[in-house]
Order: sequence, then structure tokens, then C-alpha cells
Amino acid sequence: MSTLPNAAIRVANASKSFHRRAKALDNVSATIREGECVGLLGASGSGKSTLLRSLCGLERLDGANSSVELFGQVLQSGGTLSPDIRALRLQTGIIFQQFNLVGRMNVLSNVMTGLLPRVPLWRALVGRFSMEEQMQALQALDSVGLADYAFQRASTLSGGQQQRAAVARALLQGARILLADEPVSSLDPETARRVMDLLHHLNRSQGMTLVVSLHNVAMARRYCDRIIALRAGELVFDGPPMELNDSKLRHLYGASTDELLMDHNPLETPPQTQALQAMPLAA
Repeated sequence: MSTLPNAAIRVANASKSFHRRAKALDNVSATIREGECVGLLGASGSGKSTLLRSLCGLERLDGANSSVELFGQVLQSGGTLSPDIRALRLQTGIIFQQFNLVGRMNVLSNVMTGLLPRVPLWRALVGRFSMEEQMQALQALDSVGLADYAFQRASTLSGGQQQRAAVARALLQGARILLADEPVSSLDPETARRVMDLLHHLNRSQGMTLVVSLHNVAMARRYCDRIIALRAGELVFDGPPMELNDSKLRHLYGASTDELLMDHNPLETPPQTQALQAMPLAA
């Protein structure tokens, strides 16, 4: 009897073209298990963001045989989104490089927007949340080390703090899968390390399935259980991080290799220890 975790994500023959340009994705297939931490690696224009957005239905694949399943349920197939797309999206949180917080709102209110898909429309329109829901939002903030900033305007937070608030919003949503699209590329090295510590900690402590797109191969090797590498929309590597050595990387990416090997984020402490050290601190 197999003891392997169930599949959280199945992608089959994922293809996507934009106008008449070369394919952004070209027949990509992969299975991601529950609780895995998977790094999407590739140089600029490799298709990482397109694939990540396809996993939550923000991008429709256009291949006739293209499909995405979450926990065994079809999210999209052949360019058509599932009628249950709203319910399926509740299982998936996504954070972006840009944070997407409303600067004039306080941090707690921004995090509370993670509940909007779950509450009646009239409550969403007036922003009315129960005391229990507000406590849940505070707990989510506490889990990312931001409880003390709950009533501070989001615009006053540092970049790392804003990214952590975005993670809290995904946690409040109740997501079982967290998709992170270049979440640290706009952050300074120390702040980037702390955000990756947090994501790694949530993956390990809560069993969230984490798929994170990265430019930096050293960071992917450090934090991820597995690397899926794309080049010009094609899957060129899928395996353990240490198997993607510098020699193989240069064979796959040629002149673009230096972009992936640039290490502005020195990582010397094991991520489990880093998470415990970094979470109570303001980034």
C-alpha cells in the first residue's frame, strides 16, 4: 500500500500562446504532491509566471489537451474553466511581487479581504466582519509576526512587512496551496531571506503545498524539495535541487545562466533555524 502523499496539483500538456509570439508554455506536464515545496526556476520569459497563474485559473491554457487539476478536481481543461472555479480558487492563495495591498487601509483590513470570497455579497460591500473573523485575521497576522502592526496603515510598512501581510491574507483565506510569483525579487537580501524563511516555515509547520517562482538557483536549492525548470516555455528539468548543478544549469540555459547564478541572498543558517529567528522581527 502506497504511503505517498496525494497529488495537490496535476498539470497535463499545458500550452499557452499570446497573439503570434512563441509559446509561453509548450506542453508542460507535472504533478505536485501535498505538502511539497517546489521551486519554479527559469530566466526571464521562461514561462514561470504564466504557469503559476494557470494553476489558479488566472490564466487560461489554450492547448486542446491542456488541463489543471487541484486535489483531483478539474480547475480548467482545454481552455475552459470549471463551473466550480470559485470554490476551487478558495483552496489556492497567490502572492505577487507587488504585494497588492491598499495603502490607505490598515493592515488588519487588508488581511480581512482574504475572507471576501467566503462572505455574503452585502457583507463584502460594506466590509462588515464578525468578531470571530477579526480574531482569525489577527491570528493570521500573528503567525507572520505582524500582530503589532494590525492597525497601522499598510503604506507605512516596509516591503518585507507588506509581503508578509499578503501571506497572512492567503492564510486567512484558508488556502491549502500557496503560489508565490517572484515574492522576493523586489526585496533587499536580508528581507528576502526572512520572507523565504516564513514561506518555508508555513510549508513545514502547516503542511501547505508551496509553489514559488524564483530567479535565483541558490535560493531554490536552499529552500525547495524539488525544482521544476522552464526554458522558453518548455520543461527542461524536474527533480531534486542538488541534481541541478552549475554544469547542468549552463548546459540548459547557456548565456542566461549568469542571471540564475547571481546570488544576492547569502544563506548560511539552516532555514528551520532562520524561520524561528526571523519571524518575530520586523522586516
